[in-house]
Amino acid sequence: MRRPFDLTGRIVVVTGGAGGIGRAFSAAAAARGARIVVVDMRDDAARAAVDALPGGASRHSAEGGDLTDRVQAEAIIGRIADRHGRIDVLVNNAGMTSAARFDERSVESIEHELAVNLTAPLVLTRLAVPLLREAPDPRVITTVSLGGIFPLGETPIYTASKFGLRGAMLSIALDMRHKGITMSAVLPSATDTRMLRQEALDGGNSLQFQDPPQTPEHVARTMMGLLDRPRLEAYPRPSESWLVRAAMLAPGALPRLMPLFRGRGERGQARYVRELRQRGLVRTVDGAEVAVED
Repeated sequence: MRRPFDLTGRIVVVTGGAGGIGRAFSAAAAARGARIVVVDMRDDAARAAVDALPGGASRHSAEGGDLTDRVQAEAIIGRIADRHGRIDVLVNNAGMTSAARFDERSVESIEHELAVNLTAPLVLTRLAVPLLREAPDPRVITTVSLGGIFPLGETPIYTASKFGLRGAMLSIALDMRHKGITMSAVLPSATDTRMLRQEALDGGNSLQFQDPPQTPEHVARTMMGLLDRPRLEAYPRPSESWLVRAAMLAPGALPRLMPLFRGRGERGQARYVRELRQRGLVRTVDGAEVAVED
């Protein structure tokens, strides 16, 4: 039987580490002895995420910065090199989405979303390779999405970025497996994070609300499983993954299939928004509803 991956004293870098999945994974890894580097573009949120971990800032560290800016990404990697000299586990988890429709949004917003979801994790992974090679058993885990398999009509740029990220990470994993770095991807469906909450409020893709969103902790457990039993991809909800993969065997049928699921999804989305309001996870800013963290 394979032994669990020993995280004692390992340096684990988590991008998007102040968000729901990032915080859940960081907590799970810290509980197993890891030293976490929380990377997030929000400095205060990154520090708060570190403070919430066992041992706080005396054991873990926060790095604020915009990973779409290569200078800032290089600086973050440089500081990690100076402080730790290696990266044992890199978790590419930062991401975004927008409910703005393709024919209405700006070109600049398209470029930004592609940079956040696709270019930034690829560049950061490349920058991290020298530090990964300093680790005895380096790992990379990337948060993709079922949107990396199945087209989401309301969020095409998110779909494009995740399709690309999935393909790139599969390709890099096949290359790096012979060079000593183990790479995996997790493909979650709808997860109860601030990003999903805001998408639901903004009228994003309703198809992902066929079932209630899963918790970040559920996704984090799947990610930990990739450390204990490495494989190219893992799906937190396997049944959903089989459904979307089967649908993609005949993409020409999608225009006929979508209406069969849309009504249930719209009802699920409306129910989710009501629950968010009941849970106090929505506030009004300048007349617009804004989602908040737990």
